[in-house]
Amino acid sequence: MNFDNKYLPIVIGGIFALGIFIGSLSSSPSSQSFVSKRNTKEKLNKLIDFIDNEYVDDVNTDSIVSLTVNSILAKLDPHSVYIPPSEQAELVETMKGDFVGIGINFYMHNDSVAVINPVKNGPSAKAGIKAGDRILFADKKKLFGRKLPNDSLFATLKGEVGSKIELTVYRKSEHKKMKITIKRDVIPLKSVDVALRLNDTTGYIKINRFAETTFDEFKASLTSLKKQGIKTLVVDVRDNGGGYMEEAVAIADEFLKDKELIVFTKSKKEPTEKTYATAQGSFETGRLFILINENSASASEILAGAIQDNDRGTVVGRRSFGKGLVQREMDFNDGSAVRLTIARYYTPSGRSIQKPYAKGNEEYFKESDSRFLHGELYKKDSIKVIDSLKFKTKKGKIVYGGGGIVPDIFVPLEAEHGVENVSYLLQSGIVGHFVFEELDKERNAFAKLTFDQFKGKINATDLYFTAFQKYLSKNGLEVDLSKYKPLVKRYVNAEFARQLYGDVYYYEMVLKEDAMIKRILNPKK
Repeated sequence: MNFDNKYLPIVIGGIFALGIFIGSLSSSPSSQSFVSKRNTKEKLNKLIDFIDNEYVDDVNTDSIVSLTVNSILAKLDPHSVYIPPSEQAELVETMKGDFVGIGINFYMHNDSVAVINPVKNGPSAKAGIKAGDRILFADKKKLFGRKLPNDSLFATLKGEVGSKIELTVYRKSEHKKMKITIKRDVIPLKSVDVALRLNDTTGYIKINRFAETTFDEFKASLTSLKKQGIKTLVVDVRDNGGGYMEEAVAIADEFLKDKELIVFTKSKKEPTEKTYATAQGSFETGRLFILINENSASASEILAGAIQDNDRGTVVGRRSFGKGLVQREMDFNDGSAVRLTIARYYTPSGRSIQKPYAKGNEEYFKESDSRFLHGELYKKDSIKVIDSLKFKTKKGKIVYGGGGIVPDIFVPLEAEHGVENVSYLLQSGIVGHFVFEELDKERNAFAKLTFDQFKGKINATDLYFTAFQKYLSKNGLEVDLSKYKPLVKRYVNAEFARQLYGDVYYYEMVLKEDAMIKRILNPKK
């Protein structure tokens, strides 16, 4: 299984991206080199033993080993990383595409576990858990009034398939306490957020990462949209940090004709490995658009680059992150792992889209922030391209390597400088928490509204815009939102729709005013 890895800063909260195994490291060193390396390894092992057995104070040698590993990897490249056991288990689960649990979205609200929503058709929904419920006890374990960390809560609610857990629940909307027994089951972790029609002939699919199940999810979505008569498809990989390379390749294969090159990799000792499309593509002729932004990386860039270099579709948005290194994941006996860069990948035209990292990891990750300062997110002319890294697509269009995919159609962030911070804020967890608390005040009243009635009610008022501004201040975030009222209302109102009606309704509201979508649907405006 191949994978690619990237970590991006975000203003509120964080997004992580997961990465890929590909290629091989095996090769026979010379005997002199082998002896030298063996002596170095023995020296490190002896040093750890000396500290463990002879040092005057007790020392956690595991932490010393971790520091040593991290120091070594920091000398290599930004994507060769060490993953401790606790994090590795979580990342493996996320990329697997499912886990065993009770199926709820929740957060700690005023020291109690509040259910934002049960997963549709999941164990909790089937057992009768509702949005707004507070979970007081899991079996006999008290969950309220303790400020329990999320990892502790996850561990409590997870278990074996078919195992049962008794929840004591307080339902505020009915002012009553009840006990509900839930049988744990497999809960899918979606990597395709939504698939819907933007109009009668245009479909839209949003991919948040490339996990083990992504291609299957994507293919099912595409098949459904084709049955609804779409002739144009928009694939959105904005803020998608990557994942398994094979999944991106499989999706690209749906669009490209037999024997068209998708990607190739080069390592230090192995021959160049080329990956071609097959004759199995199910959308090889319809109009195609790929949406990218400055947080689209790795597998997302492989997909965008393959489409662009084969002149198969149009890449829309802003220059992507610029991550073109390939990692192999190697596990240690204690459950930790190291992801080591073993190759570079190249788009079909021969481009490496890896941005420079010679100035160190800190400068490397700050490069994304510097795009704000240089105006690149507002004007295409501000994008720095390197003339010496000029390549041509199949039809002769000029494209550039050396740092991300430059879109065919540039769409700026918003007109106002500073809006990038607000945009990230609006896509963070804080909006969901605010909406939950507002719904909690009058959940029964909202429950009686149809979606059209809800839209009419919420779009006609600034009540929740004003309340959100106050909510931020109460939580220590002094941000003046007055200049961004339409943007703020769009995301806040859409979050109401998500929590009341589901993800499709959220995207229906958000995408209606999305600048990239509008550019595609109304190209002359």
